[in-house]
Amino acid sequence: MERIGYRNAVARQPQSLTEGLDIVRGALASLDLQAFKGRSVGFAGIGASYQAAMVGAAYLRDLGIASFPYCPTDLYGALDSAAGAFVALSASGQSREISDVMRLRPDLPKLAICRGSENPLAELTGAVLPTGSGSDNGASSTGYTGMLLAIGLLCERLAGGHSSPEWDRLPAAVSKTLETAKASAAKAAARLGACSSIDLVGAGTGFANAGEGAMLIREAVRLPAAGWDTMNYLHGPMESQDSRTGVIAFGSGREVKIAEDMAGFGCPSVLITERDDVAERDNLVVISVPSLRHPVADAIIQIVALQMIVGDMQDAAGLTNITFRYRQTDTKLKPWSPTEV
Repeated sequence: MERIGYRNAVARQPQSLTEGLDIVRGALASLDLQAFKGRSVGFAGIGASYQAAMVGAAYLRDLGIASFPYCPTDLYGALDSAAGAFVALSASGQSREISDVMRLRPDLPKLAICRGSENPLAELTGAVLPTGSGSDNGASSTGYTGMLLAIGLLCERLAGGHSSPEWDRLPAAVSKTLETAKASAAKAAARLGACSSIDLVGAGTGFANAGEGAMLIREAVRLPAAGWDTMNYLHGPMESQDSRTGVIAFGSGREVKIAEDMAGFGCPSVLITERDDVAERDNLVVISVPSLRHPVADAIIQIVALQMIVGDMQDAAGLTNITFRYRQTDTKLKPWSPTEV
């Protein structure tokens, strides 16, 4: 679980996803999930893991099972009514708040998703699905995409179906994105680098990516950013945007018009989409990425494009491979390490 440079972490994702597929499938084959059957499922996470929780809940609902995303603040109360079972998300397995709220529910079925299988959260839940995502940067790259991979495979298992064949095509699609999106990502970073703040917009798994992208920009570039649901963004939040502020939209529906409209208003805009028929224009950079027609796999591909933009922005700002300035001492169960994630 070595801490490595930001660009190195982004670049190794075809490898980490390939390895993760084998690790997650092997672990799922030996997990007994019978206790989850017939229950609503809560996905609990904090930081990047909360955005992953949103992906998990959205996908499991798509598969026909009642599911909800939670940050720990919501779970210190409502002990018996939040969900009938829980998937606890923490890449390190050391997030104090997730352990707190899982400990409050000793009688509910619980499963942890972490990088590895030996950590406090895995011990507390009694069952763990390791992602095998391995080395990463403090601003999560492999940790986030590896967790989405594990969540997607878990949801399909909980819904009683077979693993989607699209998973086997994912590492190659990510590899293609890392190559073909390089020039567009650099152009987008150049447009956004002078902004005073950036809004990120998306729906469904794209909303989760908007939140994760905002965190990455805040952590790696130290620039204010916020994630918004597509339709909610139209009801007021976009009003503050102008030539000094940027927008990044994930998606192929209403997000396209948002990106085009904001560009027309003079706002530096970026669209990350599976569509290849959207033309660039003044103030608008379009990054077309592959689509596997699978909501979670596509979310992974699209966040990789955003990670590439952030890498270029970080370098341009002279912040290459920085660590957090405001290190909190009460959020992890073990002391922070400069060499481990």
